[in-house]
Amino acid sequence: MTDQPSPAAFRERFPAFADSVHLASCSQGALSDALTAELFEFQHTIREHGAPWGIWMAKVAQARELFARLIGAGPDDIAVVPSASEGAYQVASTQSWHERSRLVTTDLEFPSLGHVWLAQQGRGAAVEFAEQHDGIVDAEDYAALITHETQLVSVPLISYANGLRFPVRDVAALARAHGARTFVDAYQGLGVEPVDVTELGCDYLVSGSLKYLLGISGIAFLYVRPGVRDAVSPPLTGWFGRTNPFEFDPRHLDYPAHARRFEAGTPSIPSAYGAVAGLTLLHQLDASHIRDHLTGLTGQLQQRLLDAGETLRSPLDEARRGPLVALRDRDPDALAAFLAERRIVCSPRGDVLRMSLHYYNNESDLDTVVRAIADYRVSQ
Repeated sequence: MTDQPSPAAFRERFPAFADSVHLASCSQGALSDALTAELFEFQHTIREHGAPWGIWMAKVAQARELFARLIGAGPDDIAVVPSASEGAYQVASTQSWHERSRLVTTDLEFPSLGHVWLAQQGRGAAVEFAEQHDGIVDAEDYAALITHETQLVSVPLISYANGLRFPVRDVAALARAHGARTFVDAYQGLGVEPVDVTELGCDYLVSGSLKYLLGISGIAFLYVRPGVRDAVSPPLTGWFGRTNPFEFDPRHLDYPAHARRFEAGTPSIPSAYGAVAGLTLLHQLDASHIRDHLTGLTGQLQQRLLDAGETLRSPLDEARRGPLVALRDRDPDALAAFLAERRIVCSPRGDVLRMSLHYYNNESDLDTVVRAIADYRVSQ
């Protein structure tokens, strides 16, 4: 991509960097001028047109198409859903757990998805966890659990907990060899990691807009591989899950053959505007360039923190480390509050402070946060 903006030029699209350091893209991407403009445009459509459903549905379609292109899929392969949790539920609830009862996940799965999987135990699922060892889960850990009785295998693209990059292709190949399906939670990496669903070999993939996709909450996208059949029709449904939603026929229930069978009620229109803003920005970039940029920055940040005597939970191996550096601390919330007072935005989770980076971050951000953490240690 010859006309790709530099990290410095991209950074200029995010006004917060004038007086802040944003290191919380794993929780919420920084606010861009494009996002501000799209949300203003949404307000304008109400003021100007009242109820312009044609305009709004076109915006949802645009968000769907942009997401599909980002992962190498077609628009009909994408269901627009309110959250990754609902996307996971839609997949789980349409599986049969009678002949194949095993559902394999990991204890580095985001809890919301893990809870969806555990809730399937009432329908006969036997949930098993590939356990982490020193913050790592390997394909071999999945291989020990995947058998001919496995129906679904869930693997994150990147772990929310410590930034571990999972061997998704290898796990998907293992699942496929045993006749199982693979579900990928890409929320903690899509937008800064190259993703092609055909290359991954997954059956389902979900991600939402508010993190590395640089949008806001309220919208997520569920990829469903063409040809995947449901054992059970989606029990959570609504008028957008019909072949023709605008027939308005309460007596007739049908499901389209493509991924939109997993949709239910009216999507969040403001969130669709936000998704278009973020996805449009990302389509100006090459994801491999973003990953290379972040590999350098996270490597520098990790080394500087180690040199300062800090303890890390994120992988030291750059091949296994995603866009996130996880700093162990006895009170991450207090550390995050200290940093927030200095306009440094990070994301505490459990016993770690997560510092997640995007293409807009640079070495000056590292200088600022490393100095501030050192000041915090002195103050304790």
